[in-house]
Amino acid sequence: QVQLVESGGGLVQPGGSLRLSCAASGFTFSAYAMSWYRQAPGKERELVATITSAGGSTNYADSVKGRFTISRDNAKNTVYLQMNSLKPEDTAVYWCNARQYVAAGRRDYWGQGTQVTVSS
Repeated sequence: QVQLVESGGGLVQPGGSLRLSCAASGFTFSAYAMSWYRQAPGKERELVATITSAGGSTNYADSVKGRFTISRDNAKNTVYLQMNSLKPEDTAVYWCNARQYVAAGRRDYWGQGTQVTVSS
């Protein structure tokens, strides 16, 4: 069955770094665009970063540009989010998403989420 398993979350001090990983299985990973979303308490879910299926193009939310980097390894069926210069406002649950557009519409798969807390 389809699985997306995030890891790498935790508690980090402001200015610190974390690398999130999302390991995929059960579908053709290299055919899907991958994204990271986050949701902070009391806020709506936010798209953080997206990478195309072959990894040739990326996009970022303005709030993380220059600090976060999304990457993928299609040989390992894994997508990463390197987060540097973390701020308290980056505190949220982070999910990875796999998306493919097909003739009938869109396929979306989600992970279970991982908590990132930025605090001193």
